Amino acid sequence: MQRKMVIFIADSLDNAHRFQQVLSHMDVDVAAGSSLHLKKLLAAHPDRDLVIIEARDDAVTSIAQAESQLMEDGSCAMLVIVSEAQLATFRLPVQVKADFVVQGSSAAEIGARVRQLLWPGNETSSADFITVDSMTINMATYQVKVNGQPLDLTYLEYALLAFLVTHPGRTYSRDALLRRVWGFDYYGGSRTVDVHVRRVRAKLGPELAQHLETVRGVGYLWSA
Repeated sequence: MQRKMVIFIADSLDNAHRFQQVLSHMDVDVAAGSSLHLKKLLAAHPDRDLVIIEARDDAVTSIAQAESQLMEDGSCAMLVIVSEAQLATFRLPVQVKADFVVQGSSAAEIGARVRQLLWPGNETSSADFITVDSMTINMATYQVKVNGQPLDLTYLEYALLAFLVTHPGRTYSRDALLRRVWGFDYYGGSRTVDVHVRRVRAKLGPELAQHLETVRGVGYLWSA
């Protein structure tokens, strides 16, 4: 795949560290800075292929400003990092090719979204596919198929399934799953995990659902 140029803009050290880990394993050059450096970095790298930007407190305004600066280069894509609290009002940019990822998402999800924006049509490799019995998970496109037929999963159902399948044989408590899958402290109660597990099991069907085990008094695990 052709080497790409990525500009990374974030004021959060947590996001900077997480994305640095992901991007270091990709065929990309990275220019990074805080939100104060956006204009300078755009001017210094007119050949950029992707701008990854962390939405600030006023997500609507900050992303609109970034979008206006990218409109002159229609080939440059944007990946927006948003917090769970910002999702209610967040809207993707419409003038440039864009996607978003929720703060705290796994490295696998971040990598998949970056690849889709940088190498559309070439973002999948054999490593992106996980097969369990009759089920295939495409980690790059967030698709799950059983016997060749796609499952209609919500994003969180997919994220929960993908996380457990990629961490087989290990039991995770409900609180741990909220942190690892939801990516934040969910104040609605940890029982939301139970609801999503039931839905995933129902959609997988009885044979595959046997892999998603309940460990009484602890949580859930995926048995290989």
